[in-house]
Amino acid sequence: MMKKHWYDYIPHPVVMLFGMLVAAWLMSYVIPPGTFERVEIDGRMSVVPGSYKAIVANPMSIMDLFMALPLGFKTAVDIIFIVLASGVMFGFMEQSGAIENAVGTLVKKLGLERKYLIVVIMTFIFGSLGVFVGYENNIAMVPIACLLSLAIGGDLMLAAGISVGAITIGFGLSPVNPYTIGTGQKIAQLPLFSGWELRTGLCLTALSILAYFNVRYFTKINHEPERSLAIGIEKHGFELSKPISNYSMTSRDISIFLSFIGGIIVILYGVFVHHWFINQISAIFCMVTLIIGIINGNSGKEFGTIILKSIGEVAPGAFMVGLATSIKVALDMGQISDTISHFMSQSLVELPLALSAVGMAIAQSMMNFVIPSGSGQALATLPVMVPVGEVLGMTRQSTVFAFQIGDGISNLINPSLGGIVAMLSMCRIPFDRWLRFIFPLFLIVLAISLIFVGLSVPLHYGPF
Repeated sequence: MMKKHWYDYIPHPVVMLFGMLVAAWLMSYVIPPGTFERVEIDGRMSVVPGSYKAIVANPMSIMDLFMALPLGFKTAVDIIFIVLASGVMFGFMEQSGAIENAVGTLVKKLGLERKYLIVVIMTFIFGSLGVFVGYENNIAMVPIACLLSLAIGGDLMLAAGISVGAITIGFGLSPVNPYTIGTGQKIAQLPLFSGWELRTGLCLTALSILAYFNVRYFTKINHEPERSLAIGIEKHGFELSKPISNYSMTSRDISIFLSFIGGIIVILYGVFVHHWFINQISAIFCMVTLIIGIINGNSGKEFGTIILKSIGEVAPGAFMVGLATSIKVALDMGQISDTISHFMSQSLVELPLALSAVGMAIAQSMMNFVIPSGSGQALATLPVMVPVGEVLGMTRQSTVFAFQIGDGISNLINPSLGGIVAMLSMCRIPFDRWLRFIFPLFLIVLAISLIFVGLSVPLHYGPF
């Protein structure tokens, strides 16, 4: 009998998520329900500090448990559609051959002898997309990493490390993240993006560790291909169809690629100037898809065939997003999210000051599995945590920093976060295999991040 490793006990992602849903249902019978009062601030509901109160218990019925499933899909419809829209757009780009030719030409120019340097550079490029562009906004970029990874002799797990890992760390630890840092500092009444220096140092450190981690994995599978975590995963559509030396860009390829880049530029403009979110980004993806189809000369029949084929390939990921969202819906139906937040904040009061900051980050990590939205978590927990931090003697900046670390790092292993499930589906990587790959890195980055937040206390991390 072969000895089983810890990862052999990880269930199938669908089973894992449904198990979490059942756990949320059972918790409604164990955890006393409660609620904070909320007020509307700039169109969003925020918690009133000190307003927590217990309410009459009304545990979820078995019908409620299964009702959470369609309600979860309804709640996540915008993320589900962007997965489908980005998948269809990539399907047209794949069919045109433009991305394959672009990746093949890039590798040809840089040379395969620089393949490890390519991994490092691409890790930081995708990390920068997470820092400056956002999270779900980058879903359409992930398949490019798949093509590139296979072109230089890697596998789809390496592609996920380069893209999903880097985007997640870049977004989670971004010094200028408008969703987490922007919302958090607004709640704490801090100057927008103040204290960026320490956060930048942590973000660069984490991305450097990820780059090393990716190169180490790439080296391992080059020497021992049987140790690849992507064995058996379908690579069709991501593999180059001819030798690297034969690649070049045609005028049509350039037009298609420029249309794609133009769409990304429009999205960036819309996000930062007009505060666009997922639905507007999906609309741009649909427009770019139509433009690419026209440039490529696809007939009406080809349009229909490519669309349905592409949807078929990304549908499992879209399903996982809806299933993950149903967990949050169940916790809200049981009215226990606020109770969990309240008791976690109260448990920090008895800890020494530096440990309180670390404990706050860990508490926020646990809350992230309950409230996977960064801005939503900020609105639900920071109005409670900021006063607790001040009572303990922490600066507000340290409290926001602890919140960012708790929310951002745990995103790497959070199956209830629709964005990471969606991006992994674009790489065709099952969540259980992703955990085997990323969990050691998660522990290292979390430990370093907790050291940073612990040091922020004696440094009196400002401005106040």
